[in-house]
This record gives sequence, C-alpha cells and structure tokens, in this order.
Amino acid sequence: METFSTQKLKAAQILQSDIPLTVKPFTEIADICGLKNDVLMAWIKGLSQKGVIRKFGAILRHQKAGYSKNALVMWAVPFDVIENAGRLFASLPFISHCYERKPAFQNRYNLFTMLHAQDDGISPLLNTMSQLINCNDFLILESLQEYKKTSPEYFS
Repeated sequence: METFSTQKLKAAQILQSDIPLTVKPFTEIADICGLKNDVLMAWIKGLSQKGVIRKFGAILRHQKAGYSKNALVMWAVPFDVIENAGRLFASLPFISHCYERKPAFQNRYNLFTMLHAQDDGISPLLNTMSQLINCNDFLILESLQEYKKTSPEYFS
C-alpha cells in the first residue's frame, strides 16, 4: 500500500469530497495542497491506473433539480432478454442505476432500476419501461424520505 505525503493526503481528502467549482479545479486543489499541478495530475493518473480511483463524476442533487419522486423498481425479466432489457433501461434519461441481481430477489426479480421523476410521478415512466421490454411483472419501492446522501470517506 502506498503511503501518502501530507500534501497528497490533503489532496485525497479534497478529491473524495466536493471538487471546487472553478475553471481549473485541479490547479486550485494543487495550490491548496502545496503541490505542483503536474505532480498532482500524475499522482491522480497513477491512482486511476492502479484502480484506487475508479472514476470522477458529478452527483446531481435530484430533489434540488426538481426530481421529487424516486423509486427502486425490481423487474422479473426472462434470462434470455435480460441483457437487452438492461441496456434499454440504462439508456433512459430518468434511470440513474440499472443492474442485474444475482441471485434474483425472491428467486424472481433479477433486474433493478432506480428511476427519478418530476411531480407527475413514476406511473408514466413505468408504463413506458414496461412496454419497452414487454414485461408487467415488477415491484416498486418508492422513496418517501431521504435520510442520508453522502459518499463514503476513506481519508480523514
């Protein structure tokens, strides 16, 4: 396991939280940590190549963006069409997560989707999804309240 200098530890702490919303966020992070930008970028690239950093991504606060309805939908999809169904669902703009579950929940529900809707609710979206894959066998777990929305922190 690699040991981190004080500067790199500070950079790791920043990288696992909210990156600055500036034109050059990595330059700002390097400055805050007392590193040269090229050193920081090489270090991040190395961590990425080793699989320590999996990805950088933006997290949309969906409720603040007007998406107040959320549901985990579990689908009972025949094995021979699950990959196609998963690709179709994953391509939909209102789906944030789509994955196959092995073993299937209750030995039946094998494709899980997380969908987000605005005030008109999830029913029209479910109708669209059901028609896309010709499947009416699903369970809905609708989110009623959000208790926590934080990412894990590995460096503190």
